[in-house]
Amino acid sequence: MALFGTDGVRGLANRDLTAELALELAVSAAHILAEVGAIPTGQRPKAIIGQDSRASGEFLEAAVIAGLASAGVDVFRVGILPTPAIAHLVAETGADLGVMISASHNPMPDNGIKFFAKGGGKLDDNLEAKIEARLQEKWERPLGAEVGRVVYDESAAERYIFHLLSSLTTNLTGIKVVVDCANGASSRVAPKAYERAGAEVIAISAAPNGLNINDGCGSTHLENLKAKVVEVGADLGIAHDGDADRCLAVDAQGNEIDGDFIMAILATDLKSRGELKNNTVVGTVMSNLGFMKAMSGSGITVETTAVGDRYVLEKMLADGHMLGGEQSGHIIMRQHANTGDGLLTALHLMQAMKNSGKTLAELASLMVRFPQVLINVKDVKKDGLAGSVKIADQIKAKSEDFGDKGRILVRASGTEALVRVMVEAESLKEAEEIANEIASLVRSELS
Repeated sequence: MALFGTDGVRGLANRDLTAELALELAVSAAHILAEVGAIPTGQRPKAIIGQDSRASGEFLEAAVIAGLASAGVDVFRVGILPTPAIAHLVAETGADLGVMISASHNPMPDNGIKFFAKGGGKLDDNLEAKIEARLQEKWERPLGAEVGRVVYDESAAERYIFHLLSSLTTNLTGIKVVVDCANGASSRVAPKAYERAGAEVIAISAAPNGLNINDGCGSTHLENLKAKVVEVGADLGIAHDGDADRCLAVDAQGNEIDGDFIMAILATDLKSRGELKNNTVVGTVMSNLGFMKAMSGSGITVETTAVGDRYVLEKMLADGHMLGGEQSGHIIMRQHANTGDGLLTALHLMQAMKNSGKTLAELASLMVRFPQVLINVKDVKKDGLAGSVKIADQIKAKSEDFGDKGRILVRASGTEALVRVMVEAESLKEAEEIANEIASLVRSELS
Protein backbone atom coordinates (compact mmCIF):
# COMPACT_ATOMS: atom_id res chain seq x y z
CA MET A 1 0.00 0.00 0.00
CA ALA A 2 1.37 3.42 -0.98
CA LEU A 3 2.56 5.70 1.80
CA PHE A 4 1.70 8.94 0.02
CA GLY A 5 -1.93 9.98 -0.21
CA THR A 6 -3.43 13.01 -1.95
CA ASP A 7 -1.70 15.33 0.52
CA GLY A 8 1.54 13.77 1.73
CA VAL A 9 1.98 10.99 4.28
CA ARG A 10 -0.57 10.91 7.10
CA GLY A 11 -1.49 8.59 9.93
CA LEU A 12 -1.80 8.17 13.66
CA ALA A 13 1.34 9.74 15.09
CA ASN A 14 3.74 7.32 16.78
CA ARG A 15 1.93 4.27 15.40
CA ASP A 16 1.47 4.76 11.65
CA LEU A 17 3.71 7.81 11.37
CA THR A 18 6.73 7.07 13.57
CA ALA A 19 9.96 8.93 14.19
CA GLU A 20 11.80 6.19 12.34
CA LEU A 21 9.60 6.57 9.27
CA ALA A 22 9.89 10.35 9.38
CA LEU A 23 13.69 10.11 9.45
CA GLU A 24 13.76 7.65 6.55
CA LEU A 25 11.38 9.79 4.48
CA ALA A 26 13.59 12.82 5.08
CA VAL A 27 16.74 10.99 4.00
CA SER A 28 15.08 9.63 0.88
CA ALA A 29 13.56 13.03 -0.02
CA ALA A 30 16.97 14.65 0.40
CA HIS A 31 18.54 12.20 -2.02
CA ILE A 32 15.80 12.44 -4.64
CA LEU A 33 15.44 16.21 -4.58
CA ALA A 34 19.20 16.72 -4.62
CA GLU A 35 19.33 14.64 -7.78
CA VAL A 36 16.56 16.51 -9.60
CA GLY A 37 17.35 19.97 -8.26
CA ALA A 38 20.50 20.70 -10.27
CA ILE A 39 22.35 21.94 -7.17
CA PRO A 40 25.64 23.69 -8.07
CA THR A 41 28.85 21.84 -7.27
CA GLY A 42 30.08 22.55 -3.76
CA GLN A 43 26.72 23.91 -2.58
CA ARG A 44 24.67 22.02 -0.02
CA PRO A 45 20.93 21.56 -0.48
CA LYS A 46 18.74 23.80 1.69
CA ALA A 47 15.42 22.89 3.34
CA ILE A 48 12.70 24.84 5.18
CA ILE A 49 10.75 22.96 7.87
CA GLY A 50 7.63 24.03 9.75
CA GLN A 51 4.82 22.44 11.73
CA ASP A 52 1.36 23.02 13.10
CA SER A 53 0.75 22.91 16.85
CA ARG A 54 0.38 19.17 17.51
CA ALA A 55 2.45 17.73 20.34
CA SER A 56 3.64 14.94 18.04
CA GLY A 57 5.03 17.57 15.68
CA GLU A 58 7.87 18.10 18.14
CA PHE A 59 9.37 14.63 17.83
CA LEU A 60 8.52 14.34 14.15
CA GLU A 61 10.27 17.63 13.43
CA ALA A 62 13.34 16.38 15.30
CA ALA A 63 13.32 13.18 13.25
CA VAL A 64 12.94 14.98 9.92
CA ILE A 65 15.72 17.42 10.82
CA ALA A 66 17.99 14.53 11.82
CA GLY A 67 17.34 12.78 8.52
CA LEU A 68 17.92 15.87 6.39
CA ALA A 69 21.05 17.06 8.20
CA SER A 70 22.56 13.57 8.22
CA ALA A 71 22.09 13.53 4.44
CA GLY A 72 24.01 16.78 4.09
CA VAL A 73 21.08 19.23 3.90
CA ASP A 74 21.17 22.59 5.70
CA VAL A 75 17.89 22.94 7.60
CA PHE A 76 16.10 26.19 8.47
CA ARG A 77 13.49 25.75 11.20
CA VAL A 78 10.60 28.23 11.13
CA GLY A 79 8.49 26.82 13.97
CA ILE A 80 4.69 26.85 14.00
CA LEU A 81 3.50 28.42 10.74
CA PRO A 82 0.76 27.70 8.18
CA THR A 83 1.40 25.25 5.36
CA PRO A 84 1.21 28.04 2.73
CA ALA A 85 3.90 29.93 4.64
CA ILE A 86 6.28 27.02 4.07
CA ALA A 87 5.46 27.00 0.36
CA HIS A 88 6.09 30.75 0.17
CA LEU A 89 9.35 30.61 2.12
CA VAL A 90 10.71 27.81 -0.09
CA ALA A 91 10.06 29.98 -3.15
CA GLU A 92 11.32 33.18 -1.50
CA THR A 93 14.61 31.72 -0.30
CA GLY A 94 15.32 29.47 -3.28
CA ALA A 95 15.35 26.43 -0.98
CA ASP A 96 15.56 23.00 -2.58
CA LEU A 97 12.98 21.42 -0.31
CA GLY A 98 10.18 22.32 2.08
CA VAL A 99 8.67 20.12 4.77
CA MET A 100 5.42 20.77 6.62
CA ILE A 101 4.48 18.55 9.55
CA SER A 102 0.71 18.68 9.84
CA ALA A 103 -2.48 16.65 9.47
CA SER A 104 -4.51 19.73 8.55
CA HIS A 105 -8.10 19.46 9.84
CA ASN A 106 -7.63 15.92 11.22
CA PRO A 107 -7.93 15.25 14.98
CA MET A 108 -4.91 15.96 17.18
CA PRO A 109 -3.62 12.35 17.47
CA ASP A 110 -3.00 12.26 13.70
CA ASN A 111 -0.09 13.91 11.98
CA GLY A 112 1.45 14.10 8.54
CA ILE A 113 4.49 15.04 6.49
CA LYS A 114 4.10 17.08 3.33
CA PHE A 115 6.99 17.90 0.99
CA PHE A 116 7.41 20.93 -1.27
CA ALA A 117 9.79 21.01 -4.21
CA LYS A 118 12.02 23.89 -5.27
CA GLY A 119 9.78 26.84 -6.14
CA GLY A 120 7.24 25.94 -3.44
CA GLY A 121 5.03 23.56 -5.41
CA LYS A 122 3.80 20.23 -4.10
CA LEU A 123 5.64 17.14 -5.27
CA ASP A 124 4.11 15.32 -8.21
CA ASP A 125 3.14 11.67 -8.00
CA ASN A 126 6.32 10.55 -9.78
CA LEU A 127 8.63 12.19 -7.23
CA GLU A 128 6.61 10.82 -4.31
CA ALA A 129 6.89 7.33 -5.79
CA LYS A 130 10.66 7.75 -6.13
CA ILE A 131 10.99 8.87 -2.50
CA GLU A 132 9.01 5.85 -1.34
CA ALA A 133 11.05 3.48 -3.51
CA ARG A 134 14.32 4.72 -2.02
CA LEU A 135 13.39 4.20 1.64
CA GLN A 136 16.04 2.32 3.65
CA GLU A 137 18.46 2.08 0.74
CA LYS A 138 22.16 1.93 1.50
CA TRP A 139 23.90 5.28 1.09
CA GLU A 140 27.22 6.96 1.71
CA ARG A 141 26.92 9.26 4.68
CA PRO A 142 28.66 12.64 4.68
CA LEU A 143 31.22 13.20 7.44
CA GLY A 144 32.74 16.13 9.29
CA ALA A 145 32.01 19.49 7.70
CA GLU A 146 29.83 17.82 5.04
CA VAL A 147 26.89 17.14 7.37
CA GLY A 148 24.02 19.60 7.24
CA ARG A 149 23.65 22.46 9.71
CA VAL A 150 20.47 23.44 11.55
CA VAL A 151 19.41 27.01 12.34
CA TYR A 152 16.24 28.74 13.48
CA ASP A 153 14.92 31.36 11.06
CA GLU A 154 13.56 34.01 13.43
CA SER A 155 12.31 36.33 10.68
CA ALA A 156 10.23 33.77 8.77
CA ALA A 157 6.85 34.67 10.30
CA GLU A 158 7.36 38.38 9.64
CA ARG A 159 8.40 37.76 6.04
CA TYR A 160 5.28 35.66 5.49
CA ILE A 161 3.04 38.37 6.94
CA PHE A 162 4.76 40.95 4.72
CA HIS A 163 4.06 38.76 1.70
CA LEU A 164 0.36 38.58 2.62
CA LEU A 165 0.00 42.31 3.16
CA SER A 166 1.88 43.10 -0.05
CA SER A 167 -0.89 41.38 -2.01
CA LEU A 168 -3.50 43.94 -0.89
CA THR A 169 -4.29 47.26 -2.53
CA THR A 170 -6.81 48.46 0.07
CA ASN A 171 -6.58 49.20 3.79
CA LEU A 172 -9.13 47.23 5.80
CA THR A 173 -9.85 49.92 8.38
CA GLY A 174 -13.50 49.81 9.44
CA ILE A 175 -13.88 46.04 9.19
CA LYS A 176 -14.40 44.13 12.43
CA VAL A 177 -13.53 40.45 12.15
CA VAL A 178 -13.52 37.45 14.48
CA VAL A 179 -10.93 34.84 13.53
CA ASP A 180 -11.01 31.23 14.76
CA CYS A 181 -7.46 29.91 14.52
CA ALA A 182 -8.37 26.29 15.41
CA ASN A 183 -5.62 26.42 18.07
CA GLY A 184 -3.38 25.64 15.13
CA ALA A 185 -0.76 27.01 12.80
CA SER A 186 -2.43 30.38 12.21
CA SER A 187 -2.71 31.28 15.91
CA ARG A 188 0.32 33.56 15.88
CA VAL A 189 0.21 35.07 12.40
CA ALA A 190 -3.46 35.41 11.41
CA PRO A 191 -4.47 37.98 14.07
CA LYS A 192 -1.28 39.98 13.36
CA ALA A 193 -1.82 39.97 9.61
CA TYR A 194 -5.45 41.09 9.83
CA GLU A 195 -4.63 43.81 12.36
CA ARG A 196 -1.76 45.16 10.27
CA ALA A 197 -4.09 45.23 7.27
CA GLY A 198 -6.23 47.66 9.26
CA ALA A 199 -9.01 45.44 10.56
CA GLU A 200 -10.26 45.29 14.15
CA VAL A 201 -9.55 41.70 15.18
CA ILE A 202 -10.99 39.43 17.86
CA ALA A 203 -9.17 36.08 17.95
CA ILE A 204 -10.65 32.89 19.39
CA SER A 205 -9.13 29.40 19.68
CA ALA A 206 -5.72 31.02 19.29
CA ALA A 207 -3.96 29.47 22.30
CA PRO A 208 -2.45 26.16 21.14
CA ASN A 209 -1.12 23.84 23.84
CA GLY A 210 -0.16 20.87 21.69
CA LEU A 211 -3.37 18.99 22.43
CA ASN A 212 -6.26 21.29 21.48
CA ILE A 213 -5.80 21.74 17.72
CA ASN A 214 -9.13 21.37 15.84
CA ASP A 215 -10.81 20.40 19.12
CA GLY A 216 -14.35 21.75 18.72
CA CYS A 217 -13.03 24.75 16.80
CA GLY A 218 -11.78 25.88 13.42
CA SER A 219 -13.26 25.37 9.97
CA THR A 220 -14.82 22.00 10.86
CA HIS A 221 -16.64 23.38 13.94
CA LEU A 222 -18.16 26.79 13.22
CA GLU A 223 -20.55 27.00 16.18
CA ASN A 224 -18.28 29.09 18.44
CA LEU A 225 -17.36 31.44 15.62
CA LYS A 226 -20.99 32.03 14.63
CA ALA A 227 -21.92 32.83 18.22
CA LYS A 228 -18.97 35.17 18.76
CA VAL A 229 -19.59 37.13 15.55
CA VAL A 230 -23.19 37.83 16.59
CA GLU A 231 -22.18 38.54 20.21
CA VAL A 232 -19.61 41.22 19.39
CA GLY A 233 -21.37 42.65 16.33
CA ALA A 234 -18.55 41.80 13.94
CA ASP A 235 -18.82 42.30 10.20
CA LEU A 236 -17.68 38.75 9.57
CA GLY A 237 -15.95 35.72 11.00
CA ILE A 238 -13.05 33.75 9.51
CA ALA A 239 -12.36 30.11 10.34
CA HIS A 240 -9.09 28.36 9.55
CA ASP A 241 -8.22 24.68 9.79
CA GLY A 242 -5.24 23.31 11.69
CA ASP A 243 -2.62 24.21 9.09
CA ALA A 244 -4.47 27.30 7.75
CA ASP A 245 -4.53 26.38 4.08
CA ARG A 246 -8.32 26.73 4.22
CA CYS A 247 -10.72 29.54 4.98
CA LEU A 248 -14.44 29.48 5.65
CA ALA A 249 -16.40 32.58 6.61
CA VAL A 250 -19.46 33.63 8.60
CA ASP A 251 -21.51 36.73 7.84
CA ALA A 252 -22.69 39.26 10.44
CA GLN A 253 -25.86 37.24 11.09
CA GLY A 254 -23.89 34.04 11.72
CA ASN A 255 -24.62 32.36 8.38
CA GLU A 256 -21.93 30.12 6.93
CA ILE A 257 -20.17 31.30 3.77
CA ASP A 258 -18.41 28.26 2.35
CA GLY A 259 -15.67 27.99 -0.25
CA ASP A 260 -18.05 28.13 -3.21
CA PHE A 261 -19.48 31.45 -2.00
CA ILE A 262 -15.99 32.82 -1.33
CA MET A 263 -14.79 31.81 -4.80
CA ALA A 264 -17.86 33.41 -6.37
CA ILE A 265 -17.19 36.67 -4.50
CA LEU A 266 -13.48 36.70 -5.36
CA ALA A 267 -14.12 35.80 -9.00
CA THR A 268 -16.64 38.60 -9.53
CA ASP A 269 -14.38 41.06 -7.68
CA LEU A 270 -11.41 40.13 -9.87
CA LYS A 271 -13.56 40.32 -13.02
CA SER A 272 -14.80 43.80 -12.08
CA ARG A 273 -11.17 44.93 -11.91
CA GLY A 274 -10.16 43.20 -15.13
CA GLU A 275 -7.89 40.78 -13.24
CA LEU A 276 -9.67 37.45 -13.76
CA LYS A 277 -7.42 35.90 -16.36
CA ASN A 278 -9.24 33.95 -19.09
CA ASN A 279 -12.46 35.03 -17.37
CA THR A 280 -12.39 31.57 -15.78
CA VAL A 281 -12.44 30.01 -12.32
CA VAL A 282 -11.53 26.38 -11.59
CA GLY A 283 -13.73 24.28 -9.28
CA THR A 284 -14.23 20.55 -8.75
CA VAL A 285 -16.99 18.10 -9.57
CA MET A 286 -18.27 18.75 -6.03
CA SER A 287 -18.69 22.49 -6.56
CA ASN A 288 -22.31 23.43 -5.87
CA LEU A 289 -24.69 23.86 -8.80
CA GLY A 290 -25.59 27.25 -7.35
CA PHE A 291 -21.96 28.30 -7.81
CA MET A 292 -22.02 27.16 -11.43
CA LYS A 293 -25.20 29.14 -12.12
CA ALA A 294 -23.93 32.25 -10.33
CA MET A 295 -20.74 32.25 -12.37
CA SER A 296 -22.62 31.69 -15.62
CA GLY A 297 -24.89 34.59 -14.75
CA SER A 298 -21.83 36.77 -14.16
CA GLY A 299 -20.29 35.83 -17.50
CA ILE A 300 -17.57 33.69 -15.89
CA THR A 301 -16.58 30.23 -17.15
CA VAL A 302 -16.18 27.38 -14.63
CA GLU A 303 -13.74 24.57 -15.36
CA THR A 304 -14.04 21.49 -13.11
CA THR A 305 -11.55 18.86 -11.97
CA ALA A 306 -11.52 15.78 -9.77
CA VAL A 307 -11.77 16.44 -6.04
CA GLY A 308 -8.45 17.57 -4.55
CA ASP A 309 -6.55 20.85 -4.54
CA ARG A 310 -3.63 19.31 -6.46
CA TYR A 311 -5.95 18.65 -9.41
CA VAL A 312 -7.31 22.18 -9.23
CA LEU A 313 -3.76 23.57 -9.31
CA GLU A 314 -2.74 21.27 -12.19
CA LYS A 315 -5.64 22.63 -14.25
CA MET A 316 -4.79 26.21 -13.35
CA LEU A 317 -1.15 25.78 -14.30
CA ALA A 318 -1.96 23.95 -17.54
CA ASP A 319 -4.42 26.58 -18.79
CA GLY A 320 -3.08 29.72 -17.13
CA HIS A 321 -6.05 30.32 -14.82
CA MET A 322 -5.51 32.43 -11.69
CA LEU A 323 -8.36 31.47 -9.31
CA GLY A 324 -9.60 28.06 -8.24
CA GLY A 325 -10.58 26.02 -5.24
CA GLU A 326 -12.96 23.79 -3.38
CA GLN A 327 -16.13 24.04 -1.35
CA SER A 328 -14.06 23.19 1.73
CA GLY A 329 -12.43 26.62 1.59
CA HIS A 330 -9.16 25.50 0.03
CA ILE A 331 -8.74 28.36 -2.46
CA ILE A 332 -5.76 29.10 -4.69
CA MET A 333 -5.06 32.67 -5.79
CA ARG A 334 -2.24 31.97 -8.20
CA GLN A 335 -1.32 35.60 -8.70
CA HIS A 336 0.03 35.48 -5.16
CA ALA A 337 0.57 31.80 -4.25
CA ASN A 338 0.84 28.33 -5.78
CA THR A 339 -1.06 26.63 -2.98
CA GLY A 340 -4.21 27.22 -0.99
CA ASP A 341 -3.68 29.94 1.62
CA GLY A 342 -6.45 30.58 4.14
CA LEU A 343 -4.98 33.87 5.35
CA LEU A 344 -4.53 35.20 1.83
CA THR A 345 -8.10 34.21 1.01
CA ALA A 346 -9.48 35.92 4.12
CA LEU A 347 -7.62 39.14 3.42
CA HIS A 348 -8.89 39.32 -0.16
CA LEU A 349 -12.43 38.50 0.95
CA MET A 350 -12.30 41.44 3.35
CA GLN A 351 -10.78 43.60 0.62
CA ALA A 352 -13.74 42.74 -1.65
CA MET A 353 -16.08 43.87 1.14
CA LYS A 354 -14.18 47.12 1.62
CA ASN A 355 -13.91 47.92 -2.10
CA SER A 356 -17.59 47.23 -2.77
CA GLY A 357 -18.95 48.88 0.36
CA LYS A 358 -21.21 45.84 0.75
CA THR A 359 -21.71 43.47 3.66
CA LEU A 360 -20.59 39.87 3.29
CA ALA A 361 -24.24 38.79 3.15
CA GLU A 362 -24.87 41.20 0.28
CA LEU A 363 -21.85 39.93 -1.63
CA ALA A 364 -22.85 36.31 -1.03
CA SER A 365 -26.36 36.95 -2.33
CA LEU A 366 -25.08 36.63 -5.90
CA MET A 367 -25.22 32.86 -5.34
CA VAL A 368 -28.09 30.67 -4.13
CA ARG A 369 -26.79 27.39 -2.77
CA PHE A 370 -28.65 24.31 -3.97
CA PRO A 371 -29.39 21.83 -1.13
CA GLN A 372 -26.82 19.06 -1.40
CA VAL A 373 -27.13 15.52 -0.06
CA LEU A 374 -24.12 13.20 0.09
CA ILE A 375 -24.49 9.50 0.94
CA ASN A 376 -21.48 7.23 1.34
CA VAL A 377 -22.52 3.70 0.36
CA LYS A 378 -20.05 1.56 2.29
CA ASP A 379 -18.71 -1.97 1.91
CA VAL A 380 -19.56 -2.34 -1.76
CA LYS A 381 -17.56 -3.50 -4.78
CA LYS A 382 -16.78 0.02 -5.99
CA ASP A 383 -14.88 -1.22 -9.06
CA GLY A 384 -18.17 -2.49 -10.48
CA LEU A 385 -19.69 0.98 -10.64
CA ALA A 386 -18.38 1.80 -14.11
CA GLY A 387 -19.87 -1.38 -15.60
CA SER A 388 -23.33 -1.20 -14.05
CA VAL A 389 -25.91 -0.45 -16.75
CA LYS A 390 -28.76 -0.24 -14.22
CA ILE A 391 -27.03 2.44 -12.17
CA ALA A 392 -26.03 4.39 -15.28
CA ASP A 393 -29.58 4.24 -16.66
CA GLN A 394 -31.09 5.46 -13.40
CA ILE A 395 -28.63 8.37 -13.15
CA LYS A 396 -29.38 9.32 -16.77
CA ALA A 397 -33.15 9.21 -16.24
CA LYS A 398 -33.08 11.28 -13.05
CA SER A 399 -30.66 13.78 -14.60
CA GLU A 400 -33.00 14.26 -17.57
CA ASP A 401 -35.88 14.88 -15.15
CA PHE A 402 -33.79 17.54 -13.40
CA GLY A 403 -32.75 19.45 -16.50
CA ASP A 404 -30.78 22.43 -15.21
CA LYS A 405 -32.56 22.40 -11.85
CA GLY A 406 -30.53 19.66 -10.22
CA ARG A 407 -27.40 17.54 -10.48
CA ILE A 408 -26.35 13.96 -9.71
CA LEU A 409 -22.78 12.75 -9.17
CA VAL A 410 -21.97 9.12 -8.34
CA ARG A 411 -18.31 8.20 -7.98
CA ALA A 412 -16.14 5.52 -6.41
CA SER A 413 -13.96 6.67 -3.52
CA GLY A 414 -10.28 6.78 -4.28
CA THR A 415 -9.25 5.62 -0.81
CA GLU A 416 -12.12 3.62 0.74
CA ALA A 417 -14.40 0.71 -0.19
CA LEU A 418 -17.39 2.92 -0.83
CA VAL A 419 -19.31 4.79 -3.49
CA ARG A 420 -20.30 8.42 -2.99
CA VAL A 421 -23.74 9.49 -4.14
CA MET A 422 -24.23 13.26 -4.33
CA VAL A 423 -27.49 14.92 -5.35
CA GLU A 424 -28.32 18.62 -5.60
CA ALA A 425 -31.86 19.86 -6.12
CA GLU A 426 -34.00 22.92 -5.58
CA SER A 427 -35.41 21.41 -2.37
CA LEU A 428 -33.71 19.34 0.32
CA LYS A 429 -36.61 16.86 0.33
CA GLU A 430 -36.21 16.15 -3.39
CA ALA A 431 -32.44 15.79 -3.07
CA GLU A 432 -32.80 13.35 -0.17
CA GLU A 433 -35.41 11.22 -1.96
CA ILE A 434 -33.35 10.85 -5.13
CA ALA A 435 -30.06 10.31 -3.26
CA ASN A 436 -31.61 7.54 -1.15
CA GLU A 437 -33.14 5.93 -4.24
CA ILE A 438 -29.82 5.86 -6.10
CA ALA A 439 -27.90 4.76 -2.99
CA SER A 440 -30.27 1.81 -2.56
CA LEU A 441 -29.67 0.73 -6.13
CA VAL A 442 -25.90 1.08 -5.73
CA ARG A 443 -26.04 -1.04 -2.57
CA SER A 444 -28.09 -3.81 -4.22
CA GLU A 445 -26.08 -3.82 -7.45
CA LEU A 446 -22.58 -3.69 -5.97
CA SER A 447 -22.87 -5.68 -2.73
